[in-house]
Amino acid sequence: MKKLLIPCLLLSTMALAKPPKWTSLFDGKSIKGWHSYHKDGVVGWYVEDGAITPDGTGGDLVTDKEYENFELEFEFKIPKGSNSGVVYKVIDSPDIKSTYLSGPEYQVIDDNGYIDPSGKLVDLKEVQLTGANYDMQPPSPKGTTKPVGEWNKGRIVVNKNHVEHFVNGKKVVEYDYGSDAWKAMVAKSKFANAPYAQAHAKGKIALQNHSPRERVWYKNIQIREL
Repeated sequence: MKKLLIPCLLLSTMALAKPPKWTSLFDGKSIKGWHSYHKDGVVGWYVEDGAITPDGTGGDLVTDKEYENFELEFEFKIPKGSNSGVVYKVIDSPDIKSTYLSGPEYQVIDDNGYIDPSGKLVDLKEVQLTGANYDMQPPSPKGTTKPVGEWNKGRIVVNKNHVEHFVNGKKVVEYDYGSDAWKAMVAKSKFANAPYAQAHAKGKIALQNHSPRERVWYKNIQIREL
């Protein structure tokens, strides 16, 4: 009987060590598992050539489910002059006007030619560049994105409040959510008096429709909970 204990223990250890499974959040055909922010269904987002994109009428898109510790991968493409982002730890509450007011944002933007809603070419700050922890930390290194109109790969890892952003395989942001250093960054940002400033364990994931005229495409969106 004693001889059977070792293989049983090994099998048990192997089962515990098995990596978490990836789950698709968008299959390239339908927008299941998502809803428009503050709405019951999906408004203003549709599927085009296997990618999800906004038509400018529905605001941000958020997952039905909340996530705490996870690894999120996605591909994104943005046209000249546009702006978007992937927001996480989002609180879908009617008293919070926008998704980015409650959760950190992985910035997605035309780094070299962003045009604001008034039609003005904007000289972006480093904390506004693609991959940045928006208005908090700039991407480092810079220049990891492909030209506008080409597909890029994004990745966000949130594990026990340790957060990392990747652009095309390169880590560009790293921080500890809720730490004293994070609180100091928040105090200097536009989020100092927003729900964002109150660290919270989990939330929804959002795809941002920044303004009615701005376009973005997302595909191959998948997540695994850690």
